[in-house]
Amino acid sequence: MKKIVAFLTVAFSFGNLTSCNQDFLDKQPQDQFSETAVWSDPALIQTFINNTYRGLGHGFNNVMFSTYSDESMAVWGPVVNVTKGLINASDINDWAYDRAGYFVWDNVYKNIRATNLFFSKIESATMLDAATKNMYMGEEHFVRAYLYHNLVSVYGGVPLVTQAYGLGEEYSMPRNTYEECIKFIADECDKAAALLPLTQSAANAGRATKGAALALKARTLLYAASDLYANPTWAAGYANPELIGYKGGDRAARWRAAKAAAKAVMDLNIYSLNAPNPATLAEASKNRADMFVSKQSPEDIHVRFFLAKLDNDGAWPGRSNGPNGYHNWGGNTPLGQLADDYEMKDGTKFSWSNPAHAADPYVGRDSRFYSDILYEGAPWRQRPADVIDKDPKGIIQTGYWEKWNPTTSKVEVVAGLDTRKGPIEDWNGTYSGYYLKKFMDPAVDAQFFRSEVPWRFIRYTEILLNYAEACLNLGEEAEAKKYLNMIRKRAAMPDITETGAALMKRYQNERRIEMAYEEQRFFDVRRWMIASQVYSNARGVEPTYKLNPDKTTAAKPTYKIIEVQERKWVDRNYFLPIKLDEMNKNSKLIQNPGY
Repeated sequence: MKKIVAFLTVAFSFGNLTSCNQDFLDKQPQDQFSETAVWSDPALIQTFINNTYRGLGHGFNNVMFSTYSDESMAVWGPVVNVTKGLINASDINDWAYDRAGYFVWDNVYKNIRATNLFFSKIESATMLDAATKNMYMGEEHFVRAYLYHNLVSVYGGVPLVTQAYGLGEEYSMPRNTYEECIKFIADECDKAAALLPLTQSAANAGRATKGAALALKARTLLYAASDLYANPTWAAGYANPELIGYKGGDRAARWRAAKAAAKAVMDLNIYSLNAPNPATLAEASKNRADMFVSKQSPEDIHVRFFLAKLDNDGAWPGRSNGPNGYHNWGGNTPLGQLADDYEMKDGTKFSWSNPAHAADPYVGRDSRFYSDILYEGAPWRQRPADVIDKDPKGIIQTGYWEKWNPTTSKVEVVAGLDTRKGPIEDWNGTYSGYYLKKFMDPAVDAQFFRSEVPWRFIRYTEILLNYAEACLNLGEEAEAKKYLNMIRKRAAMPDITETGAALMKRYQNERRIEMAYEEQRFFDVRRWMIASQVYSNARGVEPTYKLNPDKTTAAKPTYKIIEVQERKWVDRNYFLPIKLDEMNKNSKLIQNPGY
């Protein structure tokens, strides 16, 4: 029988053969391709590579990565055990749900196996010219590096597998050290960068480039230089600290390597900040909102595109996250903690303890607040046809209105259209009083239509932030502030002027706001070792339009801070546990601390 390649996996047929007709046995399955056919057909080789990219997933899943950190709360989906520190080696199901499934041990290794299979077969593809073959090899070095980056970011050191094991082969092997894994990923990125073009043609948009490979290296080295991996004293008594960090070494050299890697991307001179010189705060906010719904921006380094007409393409961010008063699902709603961390427009900190702020919390804020978050009273798109009579202007309603009923002589409370008690859809929607606006295309009726908003894996602003962070840790504060303030200028925000610990704190908040919902925060709070400070109970806000003494309803709401979800930090959650079935299959594995 023939060995069959079906998408990312290699399938084999077993069992009794019920026919002696050899022609029947040799017929090609309609949904699979023979291995010989794949590696002799340029179109099938490209399809194989395309499917390895799919192993990276994308961030527009129904449950986004933001929900596993202090950015958002999923209103459906079993993720609460992650934010309460309750997953363990025999039960990681809450982690494996939706987006996080692309970081699970066995899922990632299946995709790594596909890249390894590619490298074992590509030399036999003699019909490809050298330039095409080199580009394909560069792409697969990039994909393999990204897959290992994802693994190492959540597990620490993992076995570095570079061959495609078959059925029945012995594949037990120990975990490589964290340091060995970081070197491997960096080397893979270097190999990819040497083979990939600076830019891809329009037909190849979304494929890896030299800049993407160098940017992934910069992110990897930045993470590796961070506090979590410098000296894992939090895991006192763990016998194998080399699996979860460095055992000594020159930490300053690691920061210099991270700085140089980020600078290498900057020195390509092909990326720039989007709309870097807005005239007003409103213009800055619009520029940011427009960038995240555009198909192309000067910041794009590595992007995944989608086609709205493909029902199975996996991206429907508007329906998944839009307000339920628009017949959307309100799936990953911003927490009060995130909303509160957007500064005032003068660069001072927002505080509910400040009477002026508490009276008008959504006035005079960082321009990015208005592009990223929908709140009570925020203007949004036109309501659907069956709702427009209730709200002709398209204004977000997450509040409650106290109204006097003269017939009953009682106060009645009317719930806003976008609350969980509203008249449109009361089975979903926000608990926190906020909805996500970032990535939401207002030109698309998300109840019925998908958008073609791309997922940006890596954009140029991250590289500038990475560079600034490395500079800060090397004591180069002026250089760091130069790039931080470029980012803030683009947001129409005043310069950061602090020094020392205060400067580092401002940097961390700037990164939190600028990269909100872009799959950075989960890793940032761990590598900075501030997770114990931020994994507190999730907060929200409840706006209420109170009844006045004259029995009219107030025109402005008052706000009550509420807790909407219990959360807790446990130190073992710096890393994921390796599932017990993986431990049982490979006796050479060592479990992470605390599991």
